[in-house]
Amino acid sequence: MEVRQMATAFLIHKEHVLMMKKANSKIFNFEFWGGIGGHLEHEELNFPMKASYREIEEETGYKENEIENFTLKYILIEESHGELRQQYVYFGETAHRSFIPSVEGELYWIHKSELLNLNISKAIRFTIQHYLENPDLTNICVGVVTADEAEVSLIQWSTVKPTSSF
Repeated sequence: MEVRQMATAFLIHKEHVLMMKKANSKIFNFEFWGGIGGHLEHEELNFPMKASYREIEEETGYKENEIENFTLKYILIEESHGELRQQYVYFGETAHRSFIPSVEGELYWIHKSELLNLNISKAIRFTIQHYLENPDLTNICVGVVTADEAEVSLIQWSTVKPTSSF
């Protein structure tokens, strides 16, 4: 089984989140929305934050020093089309709303209350919903996307907490 590792970022300015609308991709053949991100390069496999900053700069023009409180909040795991997909999801804040146009898709600032109305992947929908319901979350959450007997997608969340030394 192949492993696909990705990094996704959600940049926040006050009550809005920077989202990208794409006409289609290798995964979807229809219009959908997502965060800023992409695949980890070989030299980034142990450094998903580095990959996330690279993707942000490539897709928005934001530099690392323009993003505050940039934190890994979620790790998503899902099997899809014969691949095991592992996605590192970061959230950060920006002081301004200016970005450069992206060749990857169209960028829009979307109010937090409208995020779940967008056509987004199941994994990202579960993540955004969890984030909105747990705004003060400080630990990393791992989400495993699965399906029930009726093939309805669901997610199982676990919180990663530091263990004590022994």
